[in-house]
Amino acid sequence: MKMSDGLFLRCCRDVSKDYPEIFYGEHIIDNTCMQLVMNPYQYDVLVMENLYGDIISDLCAAFVGGLGMVPGANLGDGYAIFEAVHGSAPDIAGKDLANPTAILQSAVLMLRHLNEVEAADRVYNALEKTYKEKLHTTRDVGGNAGTAEFTDAIIANLEVPVAAK
Repeated sequence: MKMSDGLFLRCCRDVSKDYPEIFYGEHIIDNTCMQLVMNPYQYDVLVMENLYGDIISDLCAAFVGGLGMVPGANLGDGYAIFEAVHGSAPDIAGKDLANPTAILQSAVLMLRHLNEVEAADRVYNALEKTYKEKLHTTRDVGGNAGTAEFTDAIIANLEVPVAAK
């Protein structure tokens, strides 16, 4: 880790010199976690390697309700991957317990990335409406619905685009 972390830090330091108007700082992972818990507003962007990103994303998921809520996007020059931060959650697969919000939020990010804004808005608005109604939310966010009931509510809340009406 000393070699790979060192290379990463050297690259970040070099790139930061090209952007003097952007504050660049370095923190070790345990201090970063503490700082995020005590004052998350001090950060705008965190850049880190995969291992540290996994730790930080799990910690930050707690700020918004847990891993079932958080989307993920990995953007490269020619490719992009969108996924729920929690991964596939095999321990609850097929048990009607999972909260599909994270994968739906990831789909919204993907649709926006593909410039499918109308479709992204429809999914996002259906998700928001379902949460505002508070009738079909999953157990992890204080509701009683299973995965299927929550998903059915999202589908029911998808609004038909104006042009199609």
